[in-house]
Formats: sequence, structure tokens, C-alpha cells
Amino acid sequence: MNSDNDLQIAGDILEVPHLLQPPREHPATVAEFAGLARAVAADRTQWAHLVRYDATTRWYHRLRTGPGYEVWLLSWVPGQGSGRHDHGRSSGVLTVLEGTLTERTERGTRVLTPGVQRVFAPGYVHEVLNDALEPAISLHVYHPGLTAMPMHTAPHCEGRVAPRPVTA
Repeated sequence: MNSDNDLQIAGDILEVPHLLQPPREHPATVAEFAGLARAVAADRTQWAHLVRYDATTRWYHRLRTGPGYEVWLLSWVPGQGSGRHDHGRSSGVLTVLEGTLTERTERGTRVLTPGVQRVFAPGYVHEVLNDALEPAISLHVYHPGLTAMPMHTAPHCEGRVAPRPVTA
């Protein structure tokens, strides 16, 4: 069991292959949404020809919608990031398709490589960025569909000035 995971269901469900369910036409559970993301990721013919890279902003494309969910494809050139944000009332599954992304949360930093999935609940605050030297591609499944992405200011930990003592 990996104790730094945000989701603990009999260990990390994404690390126990026999518990993973095949994708359903209309997913309804966390495991089914993770399965949908894995199935789309495995079928490059669904997404590879759509990928574009934009040096000025992250590129994204809504790949699919279903009853109450959306599937998004994103590309990240080196140096691009999302900023600290959450996904409003949406839960999600982030899957790295190509390259390497870094996820930062209050709990620490994770390096995400191809095939790695991150599952998150509504209100989960994170920042995703490409701090590698090569472009990256990721797939994001949101349930319900993404309607908000509130940005969060970073905690001001660095550069704090110690309070001055009061002199009489």
C-alpha cells in the first residue's frame, strides 16, 4: 500500500489490476471512469492525430462526452503549467499519455509518467506542469462535466520576512 495516495480503497485501486473494471458505455464509478481513461489512452487512433502543440498556451480538445462526463485531451510543451486550481464540483481522472508531468499538492510533489493515473474528488487542489525537456500529452475525464476551474493563489512560504521586534 502506498500511504501517500489521496485515495485509499483497499489500498490504491489503480495499483491492483484485478480490481479494475473494463470500461462501460456509461461509466458510473471511479473504477469505471479510470477504465474509460485507460481504454481511450490505449487506442491511439482516437487521439494521436488530434494533438497540437502551442508555445503560448496549453492546447486542449474535448475528445468525448457522455451522460454526465467529458473526456479532454491536453498537450503541454516544456514550461507550461496549469497553476494551482481545483475542478469545482467535478471528480476526475488524469492519465499521462506521453512525456512526463509533475503534480504538486499540499501533500507533496509527484512525477507522472506515461500510464500513471491520478484520481481526484471535487475540491482537490493541485498544480500540473511540464518541467521536463520534452512535450507531454495527458487525458482528463471529469464527472460531472467540467463547469468550473477555480484558481488558487500559492501559499507564500518562500521569502517570508521575520517580524521585527518592538523597541521601546
